[in-house]
Amino acid sequence: MTQKKQWRDLTARQKTLTAVSALVQVSLLATALWDLRRRSQDELHGSKKMWMGLVFINFIGPIAYFLVGRRPTAGTGDRAAA
Repeated sequence: MTQKKQWRDLTARQKTLTAVSALVQVSLLATALWDLRRRSQDELHGSKKMWMGLVFINFIGPIAYFLVGRRPTAGTGDRAAA
């Protein structure tokens, strides 16, 4: 039976990758929560409560929110040719 590695057992590269992954996850979560808080219910696909729970699923939740959870707002998306 193998024992779980402790932080001190990791190489410098493994520690760096772990720290960067954690930073990306926390940044995605914070940005999704901030965006979700400032949007009205009409600007979302689904309920705010649902998205508040889903964004806490590591990486997948915030990415799903940004890809499918938000409705396009005026001023975003394709612009008509002038």
